[in-house]
Amino acid sequence: MTRPSTHIWRLLKWGRTAARHGALRGIENDPNTPGPVKRLVKLARFGTRQPPAPDYAGAFRAIGPAAIKLGQTLATRPDLVGDEAALNLLSLQDNLPPVPFDRLRPVIESTFVQPIDTMFEYIDPNPVGAASIAQVHRAVTTDGRQVAVKMLRPGIREQFAHDIATYEWAAAHVEAMGGEAARLRPALTIANFKRWTNSELDLRREAAAASELAEAMKGFQGYRIPAIDWDRTNGRVLTIEWIDGIKMSDRDGLIEAGHDLEQLAERLVLAFLTQAISYGYFHADMHQGNLFVEPDGTIAAIDFGIMGRIDRRARQWLAEILYGLTTGNYRRVAEIHFEAQYVPSYHSVGEFATALRAVGEPMRGKPVSELSVGQMLDGLFAITRDFDMQTQPHLLLLQKTMVMVEGIATQLNPKINMWDVSAPFVRSWIRDELGPEAAIANRLREDFDTIQRIPALIRRLEEQYPPRGGAPDPPPVPEIELMWERRERKPGPDRFAQLALLLAGAGAMAALFAFGVIG
Repeated sequence: MTRPSTHIWRLLKWGRTAARHGALRGIENDPNTPGPVKRLVKLARFGTRQPPAPDYAGAFRAIGPAAIKLGQTLATRPDLVGDEAALNLLSLQDNLPPVPFDRLRPVIESTFVQPIDTMFEYIDPNPVGAASIAQVHRAVTTDGRQVAVKMLRPGIREQFAHDIATYEWAAAHVEAMGGEAARLRPALTIANFKRWTNSELDLRREAAAASELAEAMKGFQGYRIPAIDWDRTNGRVLTIEWIDGIKMSDRDGLIEAGHDLEQLAERLVLAFLTQAISYGYFHADMHQGNLFVEPDGTIAAIDFGIMGRIDRRARQWLAEILYGLTTGNYRRVAEIHFEAQYVPSYHSVGEFATALRAVGEPMRGKPVSELSVGQMLDGLFAITRDFDMQTQPHLLLLQKTMVMVEGIATQLNPKINMWDVSAPFVRSWIRDELGPEAAIANRLREDFDTIQRIPALIRRLEEQYPPRGGAPDPPPVPEIELMWERRERKPGPDRFAQLALLLAGAGAMAALFAFGVIG
Protein backbone atom coordinates (compact mmCIF):
# COMPACT_ATOMS: atom_id res chain seq x y z
CA MET A 1 0.00 0.00 0.00
CA THR A 2 1.30 3.42 -0.95
CA ARG A 3 2.15 5.70 1.99
CA PRO A 4 0.13 8.93 2.37
CA SER A 5 3.42 10.84 2.27
CA THR A 6 4.05 9.42 -1.22
CA HIS A 7 0.60 10.55 -2.41
CA ILE A 8 1.18 14.00 -0.94
CA TRP A 9 4.57 14.29 -2.58
CA ARG A 10 3.14 13.38 -5.98
CA LEU A 11 0.26 15.80 -5.58
CA LEU A 12 2.56 18.61 -4.55
CA LYS A 13 4.76 18.02 -7.62
CA TRP A 14 1.70 17.98 -9.86
CA GLY A 15 0.29 21.06 -8.14
CA ARG A 16 3.55 22.94 -8.67
CA THR A 17 3.48 22.01 -12.35
CA ALA A 18 -0.12 23.20 -12.54
CA ALA A 19 0.84 26.50 -10.92
CA ARG A 20 3.54 27.14 -13.55
CA HIS A 21 0.84 26.79 -16.23
CA GLY A 22 -1.55 29.11 -14.38
CA ALA A 23 -3.94 26.19 -13.87
CA LEU A 24 -4.49 26.82 -10.15
CA ARG A 25 -5.88 30.28 -10.76
CA GLY A 26 -9.42 28.96 -11.11
CA ILE A 27 -9.30 27.31 -7.68
CA GLU A 28 -8.09 30.53 -6.09
CA ASN A 29 -10.84 32.61 -7.71
CA ASP A 30 -13.72 30.17 -7.23
CA PRO A 31 -16.19 31.33 -4.54
CA ASN A 32 -16.78 27.70 -3.49
CA THR A 33 -13.12 27.16 -2.61
CA PRO A 34 -12.55 27.25 1.19
CA GLY A 35 -10.35 30.05 2.52
CA PRO A 36 -7.53 27.77 3.76
CA VAL A 37 -7.29 26.10 0.36
CA LYS A 38 -7.09 29.48 -1.36
CA ARG A 39 -4.19 30.43 0.88
CA LEU A 40 -2.41 27.18 0.09
CA VAL A 41 -2.91 27.77 -3.63
CA LYS A 42 -1.14 31.08 -3.22
CA LEU A 43 1.75 29.23 -1.57
CA ALA A 44 1.88 26.69 -4.41
CA ARG A 45 2.18 29.38 -7.04
CA PHE A 46 4.61 31.49 -5.02
CA GLY A 47 7.63 32.37 -7.14
CA THR A 48 6.24 30.85 -10.35
CA ARG A 49 5.89 32.68 -13.63
CA GLN A 50 2.39 32.15 -14.95
CA PRO A 51 1.04 32.72 -18.48
CA PRO A 52 -1.60 35.44 -18.94
CA ALA A 53 -4.22 32.77 -19.66
CA PRO A 54 -4.34 29.43 -17.80
CA ASP A 55 -3.07 26.51 -19.89
CA TYR A 56 -4.84 23.51 -18.37
CA ALA A 57 -4.01 21.26 -21.33
CA GLY A 58 -0.33 22.15 -21.04
CA ALA A 59 -0.36 21.33 -17.34
CA PHE A 60 -1.84 17.87 -17.82
CA ARG A 61 0.57 17.22 -20.69
CA ALA A 62 3.55 18.16 -18.51
CA ILE A 63 2.41 15.95 -15.62
CA GLY A 64 2.41 12.76 -17.69
CA PRO A 65 0.50 10.06 -19.64
CA ALA A 66 -2.10 9.23 -16.98
CA ALA A 67 -2.80 12.94 -16.50
CA ILE A 68 -3.33 13.34 -20.26
CA LYS A 69 -6.03 10.67 -20.16
CA LEU A 70 -7.56 12.23 -17.04
CA GLY A 71 -7.55 15.66 -18.68
CA GLN A 72 -9.40 14.31 -21.70
CA THR A 73 -11.99 12.82 -19.36
CA LEU A 74 -12.39 16.10 -17.46
CA ALA A 75 -12.90 17.95 -20.76
CA THR A 76 -16.41 16.48 -20.74
CA ARG A 77 -17.12 17.83 -17.23
CA PRO A 78 -17.72 21.59 -17.35
CA ASP A 79 -19.84 21.08 -14.23
CA LEU A 80 -16.74 19.84 -12.41
CA VAL A 81 -13.87 21.85 -13.89
CA GLY A 82 -15.63 24.96 -15.19
CA ASP A 83 -16.34 26.09 -18.75
CA GLU A 84 -12.95 27.73 -19.31
CA ALA A 85 -10.96 24.67 -18.24
CA ALA A 86 -13.22 22.24 -20.13
CA LEU A 87 -12.85 24.24 -23.35
CA ASN A 88 -9.06 24.40 -22.96
CA LEU A 89 -8.83 20.68 -22.19
CA LEU A 90 -10.63 19.85 -25.43
CA SER A 91 -7.37 20.83 -27.16
CA LEU A 92 -5.44 18.20 -25.17
CA GLN A 93 -4.03 15.91 -27.83
CA ASP A 94 -2.92 12.42 -26.83
CA ASN A 95 0.47 12.32 -28.54
CA LEU A 96 3.94 11.86 -27.12
CA PRO A 97 7.41 11.25 -28.57
CA PRO A 98 7.62 7.63 -29.77
CA VAL A 99 9.59 4.85 -28.09
CA PRO A 100 12.41 3.57 -30.35
CA PHE A 101 11.37 0.34 -32.04
CA ASP A 102 14.51 -1.39 -30.76
CA ARG A 103 12.99 -1.18 -27.26
CA LEU A 104 9.64 -2.54 -28.45
CA ARG A 105 10.93 -5.49 -30.47
CA PRO A 106 12.00 -7.64 -27.47
CA VAL A 107 8.68 -6.90 -25.76
CA ILE A 108 6.77 -8.22 -28.79
CA GLU A 109 8.93 -11.32 -29.03
CA SER A 110 8.63 -12.08 -25.30
CA THR A 111 4.84 -11.75 -25.28
CA PHE A 112 4.43 -14.09 -28.26
CA VAL A 113 7.35 -16.34 -27.21
CA GLN A 114 8.64 -16.44 -30.77
CA PRO A 115 10.84 -14.34 -33.06
CA ILE A 116 9.09 -11.40 -34.65
CA ASP A 117 10.15 -12.60 -38.12
CA THR A 118 7.90 -15.65 -37.80
CA MET A 119 4.83 -13.38 -37.64
CA PHE A 120 5.72 -10.29 -39.66
CA GLU A 121 7.58 -10.00 -42.93
CA TYR A 122 8.23 -6.33 -42.22
CA ILE A 123 7.46 -3.74 -39.54
CA ASP A 124 8.15 -0.08 -40.24
CA PRO A 125 10.35 1.12 -37.35
CA ASN A 126 8.86 4.63 -37.65
CA PRO A 127 5.40 4.74 -36.02
CA VAL A 128 2.40 6.26 -37.76
CA GLY A 129 1.16 7.46 -34.37
CA ALA A 130 2.42 7.60 -30.77
CA ALA A 131 0.01 8.25 -27.89
CA SER A 132 0.33 8.14 -24.11
CA ILE A 133 -0.46 4.44 -23.79
CA ALA A 134 0.65 2.86 -27.07
CA GLN A 135 2.07 3.53 -30.50
CA VAL A 136 1.14 2.13 -33.92
CA HIS A 137 3.43 0.80 -36.66
CA ARG A 138 2.56 -0.24 -40.20
CA ALA A 139 3.50 -3.84 -41.00
CA VAL A 140 3.16 -6.73 -43.45
CA THR A 141 2.36 -10.20 -42.13
CA THR A 142 4.19 -13.31 -43.28
CA ASP A 143 1.16 -14.16 -45.42
CA GLY A 144 1.33 -10.78 -47.18
CA ARG A 145 -1.46 -8.78 -45.51
CA GLN A 146 -1.13 -5.06 -44.73
CA VAL A 147 -1.79 -4.48 -41.02
CA ALA A 148 -1.40 -1.94 -38.24
CA VAL A 149 0.40 -3.16 -35.12
CA LYS A 150 -0.40 -1.36 -31.88
CA MET A 151 2.06 -1.87 -28.99
CA LEU A 152 1.90 -0.73 -25.37
CA ARG A 153 4.70 1.54 -24.20
CA PRO A 154 7.14 -0.32 -21.90
CA GLY A 155 6.29 0.20 -18.21
CA ILE A 156 3.04 2.06 -18.96
CA ARG A 157 0.85 -0.29 -16.90
CA GLU A 158 2.99 0.22 -13.82
CA GLN A 159 3.06 4.01 -14.29
CA PHE A 160 -0.72 4.21 -14.62
CA ALA A 161 -1.19 1.98 -11.57
CA HIS A 162 0.71 4.24 -9.16
CA ASP A 163 -0.73 7.46 -10.62
CA ILE A 164 -4.31 6.19 -10.38
CA ALA A 165 -3.68 5.08 -6.78
CA THR A 166 -2.86 8.71 -5.97
CA TYR A 167 -5.91 9.94 -7.91
CA GLU A 168 -8.10 7.63 -5.78
CA TRP A 169 -6.48 8.82 -2.56
CA ALA A 170 -6.88 12.48 -3.48
CA ALA A 171 -10.48 12.03 -4.70
CA ALA A 172 -11.44 10.43 -1.38
CA HIS A 173 -10.06 13.40 0.55
CA VAL A 174 -11.71 15.95 -1.74
CA GLU A 175 -15.08 14.19 -1.46
CA ALA A 176 -14.74 14.04 2.34
CA MET A 177 -14.85 17.85 2.36
CA GLY A 178 -18.58 17.52 1.65
CA GLY A 179 -20.79 20.10 -0.01
CA GLU A 180 -20.32 20.59 -3.73
CA ALA A 181 -17.35 18.20 -3.82
CA ALA A 182 -19.52 15.38 -2.50
CA ARG A 183 -22.33 16.08 -4.99
CA LEU A 184 -19.92 15.89 -7.93
CA ARG A 185 -18.68 12.47 -6.72
CA PRO A 186 -15.00 12.69 -7.67
CA ALA A 187 -14.29 9.25 -6.17
CA LEU A 188 -16.79 7.63 -8.52
CA THR A 189 -15.42 9.68 -11.43
CA ILE A 190 -11.95 8.27 -10.75
CA ALA A 191 -13.36 4.75 -10.33
CA ASN A 192 -14.85 4.99 -13.81
CA PHE A 193 -11.65 6.51 -15.17
CA LYS A 194 -9.71 3.57 -13.71
CA ARG A 195 -12.08 1.09 -15.33
CA TRP A 196 -11.78 2.79 -18.74
CA THR A 197 -7.99 3.02 -18.64
CA ASN A 198 -7.57 -0.56 -17.43
CA SER A 199 -9.52 -1.60 -20.50
CA GLU A 200 -7.20 0.45 -22.73
CA LEU A 201 -4.16 -1.15 -21.10
CA ASP A 202 -5.27 -4.64 -22.18
CA LEU A 203 -5.21 -4.72 -25.98
CA ARG A 204 -7.17 -7.98 -26.05
CA ARG A 205 -10.09 -6.01 -24.63
CA GLU A 206 -9.75 -3.44 -27.40
CA ALA A 207 -9.70 -6.23 -30.00
CA ALA A 208 -12.84 -7.74 -28.47
CA ALA A 209 -14.54 -4.33 -28.47
CA ALA A 210 -13.79 -3.87 -32.17
CA SER A 211 -15.14 -7.33 -32.92
CA GLU A 212 -18.36 -6.71 -30.96
CA LEU A 213 -18.97 -3.35 -32.61
CA ALA A 214 -18.33 -4.83 -36.07
CA GLU A 215 -20.96 -7.48 -35.38
CA ALA A 216 -23.47 -4.87 -34.18
CA MET A 217 -22.91 -2.60 -37.21
CA LYS A 218 -22.70 -5.23 -39.96
CA GLY A 219 -26.13 -4.21 -41.29
CA PHE A 220 -25.26 -0.50 -41.47
CA GLN A 221 -24.14 0.38 -44.99
CA GLY A 222 -21.16 2.70 -45.50
CA TYR A 223 -19.58 2.27 -42.05
CA ARG A 224 -17.18 -0.49 -41.09
CA ILE A 225 -14.72 -1.75 -38.50
CA PRO A 226 -11.38 -3.24 -39.67
CA ALA A 227 -10.81 -6.95 -39.05
CA ILE A 228 -8.75 -8.18 -36.08
CA ASP A 229 -5.81 -10.55 -36.60
CA TRP A 230 -6.34 -12.67 -33.48
CA ASP A 231 -3.25 -14.83 -34.11
CA ARG A 232 -1.04 -11.74 -33.75
CA THR A 233 -2.91 -10.11 -30.86
CA ASN A 234 -2.39 -10.40 -27.10
CA GLY A 235 -2.57 -8.16 -24.02
CA ARG A 236 0.32 -5.94 -25.13
CA VAL A 237 0.07 -6.17 -28.94
CA LEU A 238 -2.95 -5.59 -31.20
CA THR A 239 -2.79 -6.40 -34.92
CA ILE A 240 -5.61 -5.05 -37.07
CA GLU A 241 -6.34 -4.62 -40.76
CA TRP A 242 -4.63 -1.58 -42.30
CA ILE A 243 -7.02 1.15 -43.48
CA ASP A 244 -6.25 3.02 -46.69
CA GLY A 245 -8.28 6.19 -46.61
CA ILE A 246 -8.41 9.92 -46.01
CA LYS A 247 -8.72 11.20 -42.45
CA MET A 248 -12.00 13.00 -41.78
CA SER A 249 -9.96 15.93 -40.51
CA ASP A 250 -8.66 16.47 -44.09
CA ARG A 251 -11.66 18.31 -45.53
CA ASP A 252 -9.75 19.53 -48.60
CA GLY A 253 -8.50 16.02 -49.29
CA LEU A 254 -12.03 14.65 -49.11
CA ILE A 255 -13.27 17.28 -51.55
CA GLU A 256 -10.38 16.62 -53.93
CA ALA A 257 -11.19 12.89 -53.86
CA GLY A 258 -14.77 13.67 -54.87
CA HIS A 259 -16.53 12.60 -51.65
CA ASP A 260 -19.97 14.01 -50.78
CA LEU A 261 -19.31 15.81 -47.48
CA GLU A 262 -22.98 16.36 -46.64
CA GLN A 263 -23.69 12.67 -47.08
CA LEU A 264 -20.64 11.71 -45.00
CA ALA A 265 -21.72 14.02 -42.17
CA GLU A 266 -25.24 12.65 -42.10
CA ARG A 267 -24.04 9.03 -42.22
CA LEU A 268 -21.61 9.64 -39.34
CA VAL A 269 -24.41 11.05 -37.15
CA LEU A 270 -26.72 8.14 -37.96
CA ALA A 271 -23.93 5.63 -37.34
CA PHE A 272 -23.39 7.10 -33.86
CA LEU A 273 -27.13 7.08 -33.09
CA THR A 274 -27.42 3.49 -34.30
CA GLN A 275 -24.62 2.44 -31.98
CA ALA A 276 -25.72 4.44 -28.93
CA ILE A 277 -29.52 4.15 -29.09
CA SER A 278 -30.22 0.99 -31.11
CA TYR A 279 -27.43 -1.19 -29.68
CA GLY A 280 -26.40 0.62 -26.50
CA TYR A 281 -22.73 0.04 -27.37
CA PHE A 282 -20.77 2.78 -29.05
CA HIS A 283 -17.31 3.91 -30.10
CA ALA A 284 -16.57 6.58 -27.49
CA ASP A 285 -13.40 8.02 -29.02
CA MET A 286 -14.78 9.25 -32.34
CA HIS A 287 -12.40 12.13 -32.90
CA GLN A 288 -11.24 13.05 -36.40
CA GLY A 289 -7.98 11.13 -36.16
CA ASN A 290 -9.87 7.88 -35.58
CA LEU A 291 -12.16 8.16 -38.62
CA PHE A 292 -11.17 7.57 -42.24
CA VAL A 293 -13.02 7.70 -45.55
CA GLU A 294 -12.11 4.91 -47.96
CA PRO A 295 -12.05 5.39 -51.76
CA ASP A 296 -15.63 4.08 -52.14
CA GLY A 297 -16.91 6.52 -49.49
CA THR A 298 -17.14 4.02 -46.63
CA ILE A 299 -16.38 5.48 -43.19
CA ALA A 300 -13.85 3.28 -41.36
CA ALA A 301 -13.28 3.69 -37.59
CA ILE A 302 -10.16 2.75 -35.64
CA ASP A 303 -8.96 2.80 -32.00
CA PHE A 304 -11.50 1.04 -29.79
CA GLY A 305 -9.82 1.46 -26.42
CA ILE A 306 -12.69 3.58 -25.08
CA MET A 307 -16.21 2.18 -25.56
CA GLY A 308 -19.51 3.20 -24.03
CA ARG A 309 -22.41 0.98 -23.01
CA ILE A 310 -25.97 1.95 -22.00
CA ASP A 311 -28.70 -0.49 -20.98
CA ARG A 312 -32.07 -0.62 -22.69
CA ARG A 313 -34.05 1.31 -20.07
CA ALA A 314 -31.51 4.14 -20.02
CA ARG A 315 -31.60 4.26 -23.84
CA GLN A 316 -35.37 4.67 -23.73
CA TRP A 317 -35.03 7.57 -21.30
CA LEU A 318 -32.26 9.09 -23.39
CA ALA A 319 -34.31 8.93 -26.58
CA GLU A 320 -37.33 10.49 -24.87
CA ILE A 321 -35.18 13.25 -23.38
CA LEU A 322 -33.61 14.11 -26.74
CA TYR A 323 -36.96 14.03 -28.52
CA GLY A 324 -38.72 15.97 -25.76
CA LEU A 325 -36.13 18.75 -25.87
CA THR A 326 -36.40 19.07 -29.65
CA THR A 327 -40.22 19.14 -29.61
CA GLY A 328 -40.60 21.35 -26.53
CA ASN A 329 -42.26 18.70 -24.33
CA TYR A 330 -40.40 19.85 -21.22
CA ARG A 331 -42.91 18.32 -18.82
CA ARG A 332 -42.19 14.84 -20.14
CA VAL A 333 -38.43 15.45 -20.05
CA ALA A 334 -38.75 16.51 -16.41
CA GLU A 335 -40.82 13.43 -15.57
CA ILE A 336 -38.17 11.17 -17.08
CA HIS A 337 -35.48 12.74 -14.91
CA PHE A 338 -37.58 11.92 -11.83
CA GLU A 339 -38.44 8.40 -13.06
CA ALA A 340 -34.75 7.73 -13.65
CA GLN A 341 -33.96 9.09 -10.17
CA TYR A 342 -31.57 11.61 -11.67
CA VAL A 343 -33.36 14.35 -9.69
CA PRO A 344 -34.28 13.70 -6.02
CA SER A 345 -38.02 13.26 -5.42
CA TYR A 346 -38.23 16.17 -2.96
CA HIS A 347 -37.94 18.62 -5.89
CA SER A 348 -40.91 19.75 -7.98
CA VAL A 349 -41.45 18.23 -11.43
CA GLY A 350 -43.09 21.47 -12.56
CA GLU A 351 -40.17 23.64 -11.40
CA PHE A 352 -37.69 21.34 -13.10
CA ALA A 353 -39.75 21.50 -16.32
CA THR A 354 -39.58 25.29 -16.16
CA ALA A 355 -35.80 25.19 -15.72
CA LEU A 356 -35.57 22.89 -18.76
CA ARG A 357 -37.69 25.33 -20.73
CA ALA A 358 -35.14 28.04 -19.96
CA VAL A 359 -32.54 25.84 -21.66
CA GLY A 360 -34.59 24.73 -24.64
CA GLU A 361 -36.70 27.73 -25.61
CA PRO A 362 -33.84 30.09 -26.55
CA MET A 363 -32.95 27.59 -29.29
CA ARG A 364 -36.42 27.06 -30.67
CA GLY A 365 -37.31 28.82 -33.90
CA LYS A 366 -33.71 29.57 -34.82
CA PRO A 367 -32.05 28.44 -38.05
CA VAL A 368 -30.71 24.90 -37.76
CA SER A 369 -27.16 26.17 -38.22
CA GLU A 370 -27.42 27.95 -34.86
CA LEU A 371 -28.55 24.93 -32.88
CA SER A 372 -26.05 22.81 -30.99
CA VAL A 373 -26.15 19.57 -29.03
CA GLY A 374 -23.13 20.77 -27.08
CA GLN A 375 -24.83 24.05 -26.21
CA MET A 376 -27.95 22.25 -25.01
CA LEU A 377 -25.93 19.80 -22.93
CA ASP A 378 -23.99 22.66 -21.35
CA GLY A 379 -27.34 24.27 -20.47
CA LEU A 380 -28.48 21.07 -18.81
CA PHE A 381 -25.27 20.93 -16.77
CA ALA A 382 -25.94 24.47 -15.58
CA ILE A 383 -29.22 23.54 -13.85
CA THR A 384 -27.99 20.36 -12.17
CA ARG A 385 -26.67 22.16 -9.10
CA ASP A 386 -30.02 23.84 -8.36
CA PHE A 387 -31.82 20.50 -8.43
CA ASP A 388 -29.19 18.41 -6.59
CA MET A 389 -28.64 16.16 -9.58
CA GLN A 390 -25.71 13.86 -8.94
CA THR A 391 -23.29 13.18 -11.75
CA GLN A 392 -24.29 10.19 -13.91
CA PRO A 393 -20.92 8.68 -14.86
CA HIS A 394 -22.48 6.13 -17.22
CA LEU A 395 -23.68 9.02 -19.42
CA LEU A 396 -20.41 10.99 -19.45
CA LEU A 397 -18.92 9.08 -22.38
CA LEU A 398 -22.15 9.51 -24.31
CA GLN A 399 -22.15 13.28 -23.78
CA LYS A 400 -18.50 13.50 -24.80
CA THR A 401 -19.08 11.45 -27.95
CA MET A 402 -22.17 13.43 -28.96
CA VAL A 403 -20.17 16.65 -28.85
CA MET A 404 -17.32 15.02 -30.82
CA VAL A 405 -19.64 13.73 -33.53
CA GLU A 406 -21.41 17.04 -33.84
CA GLY A 407 -18.08 18.83 -34.19
CA ILE A 408 -16.88 16.53 -36.98
CA ALA A 409 -20.21 16.63 -38.80
CA THR A 410 -20.30 20.43 -38.61
CA GLN A 411 -16.78 20.67 -40.03
CA LEU A 412 -17.81 18.46 -42.95
CA ASN A 413 -21.09 20.32 -43.47
CA PRO A 414 -21.42 23.64 -41.63
CA LYS A 415 -25.18 23.69 -42.33
CA ILE A 416 -25.92 20.35 -40.69
CA ASN A 417 -27.67 20.09 -37.35
CA MET A 418 -27.63 17.03 -35.13
CA TRP A 419 -31.29 17.55 -34.24
CA ASP A 420 -32.32 17.88 -37.87
CA VAL A 421 -30.65 14.57 -38.77
CA SER A 422 -31.38 12.67 -35.58
CA ALA A 423 -35.04 13.60 -34.95
CA PRO A 424 -36.49 11.16 -37.55
CA PHE A 425 -34.22 8.38 -36.27
CA VAL A 426 -35.13 8.99 -32.63
CA ARG A 427 -38.84 9.35 -33.45
CA SER A 428 -38.81 6.05 -35.36
CA TRP A 429 -36.91 4.29 -32.57
CA ILE A 430 -39.33 5.59 -29.92
CA ARG A 431 -42.28 4.42 -32.02
CA ASP A 432 -40.75 0.97 -32.43
CA GLU A 433 -39.61 0.63 -28.82
CA LEU A 434 -42.35 2.47 -26.94
CA GLY A 435 -45.36 2.24 -29.28
CA PRO A 436 -48.45 0.05 -28.62
CA GLU A 437 -47.10 -3.01 -30.47
CA ALA A 438 -43.77 -2.77 -28.67
CA ALA A 439 -45.51 -2.30 -25.32
CA ILE A 440 -47.56 -5.49 -25.83
CA ALA A 441 -44.51 -7.46 -26.98
CA ASN A 442 -42.47 -6.20 -24.04
CA ARG A 443 -45.25 -7.10 -21.61
CA LEU A 444 -45.51 -10.63 -22.99
CA ARG A 445 -41.75 -11.06 -22.82
CA GLU A 446 -41.55 -9.65 -19.29
CA ASP A 447 -44.42 -11.85 -18.05
CA PHE A 448 -42.82 -14.96 -19.54
CA ASP A 449 -39.47 -14.06 -17.97
CA THR A 450 -41.18 -13.50 -14.62
CA ILE A 451 -42.77 -16.96 -14.73
CA GLN A 452 -39.36 -18.46 -15.41
CA ARG A 453 -37.90 -16.63 -12.40
CA ILE A 454 -40.53 -17.76 -9.89
CA PRO A 455 -38.28 -20.38 -8.20
CA ALA A 456 -35.50 -17.83 -7.82
CA LEU A 457 -37.94 -15.16 -6.64
CA ILE A 458 -39.07 -17.44 -3.82
CA ARG A 459 -35.49 -17.74 -2.59
CA ARG A 460 -34.51 -14.12 -3.04
CA LEU A 461 -37.07 -11.33 -2.90
CA GLU A 462 -36.70 -8.79 -5.66
CA GLU A 463 -37.67 -5.86 -3.45
CA GLN A 464 -34.25 -6.15 -1.83
CA TYR A 465 -32.81 -4.84 -5.08
CA PRO A 466 -34.57 -1.56 -5.99
CA PRO A 467 -34.19 -0.11 -9.50
CA ARG A 468 -31.21 2.20 -10.06
CA GLY A 469 -32.70 4.56 -12.61
CA GLY A 470 -31.34 2.80 -15.67
CA ALA A 471 -27.72 3.26 -14.61
CA PRO A 472 -25.42 0.26 -14.39
CA ASP A 473 -24.05 -0.71 -10.99
CA PRO A 474 -21.24 1.74 -10.25
CA PRO A 475 -17.72 0.35 -10.04
CA PRO A 476 -16.44 -0.23 -6.51
CA VAL A 477 -14.85 2.81 -4.92
CA PRO A 478 -11.82 1.80 -2.85
CA GLU A 479 -11.79 2.39 0.89
CA ILE A 480 -9.25 5.16 1.45
CA GLU A 481 -8.09 5.94 4.97
CA LEU A 482 -8.23 9.72 5.35
CA MET A 483 -5.28 11.47 6.90
CA TRP A 484 -7.24 12.80 9.84
CA GLU A 485 -8.59 9.28 10.51
CA ARG A 486 -5.05 7.94 10.48
CA ARG A 487 -4.02 10.54 13.02
CA GLU A 488 -6.95 9.66 15.32
CA ARG A 489 -5.99 5.97 15.09
CA LYS A 490 -2.40 6.82 16.10
CA PRO A 491 -2.75 9.57 18.73
CA GLY A 492 0.81 9.36 20.02
CA PRO A 493 3.75 11.43 18.76
CA ASP A 494 4.38 10.52 15.15
CA ARG A 495 6.66 12.27 12.76
CA PHE A 496 4.44 11.44 9.82
CA ALA A 497 1.37 12.76 11.62
CA GLN A 498 3.16 16.06 12.09
CA LEU A 499 4.10 16.10 8.42
CA ALA A 500 0.53 15.24 7.46
CA LEU A 501 -0.75 18.17 9.51
CA LEU A 502 1.57 20.49 7.64
CA LEU A 503 0.82 19.09 4.20
CA ALA A 504 -2.80 17.96 4.42
CA GLY A 505 -4.17 21.18 3.08
CA ALA A 506 -1.54 21.36 0.38
CA GLY A 507 -2.34 17.81 -0.69
CA ALA A 508 -6.06 18.57 -0.81
CA MET A 509 -5.35 21.69 -2.84
CA ALA A 510 -3.29 19.73 -5.35
CA ALA A 511 -5.98 17.09 -5.42
CA LEU A 512 -8.54 19.73 -6.31
CA PHE A 513 -6.43 20.52 -9.33
CA ALA A 514 -5.93 16.88 -10.24
CA PHE A 515 -9.65 16.18 -10.09
CA GLY A 516 -11.36 19.42 -10.72
CA VAL A 517 -9.45 22.56 -11.57
CA ILE A 518 -12.56 24.14 -10.09
CA GLY A 519 -13.52 27.45 -11.57
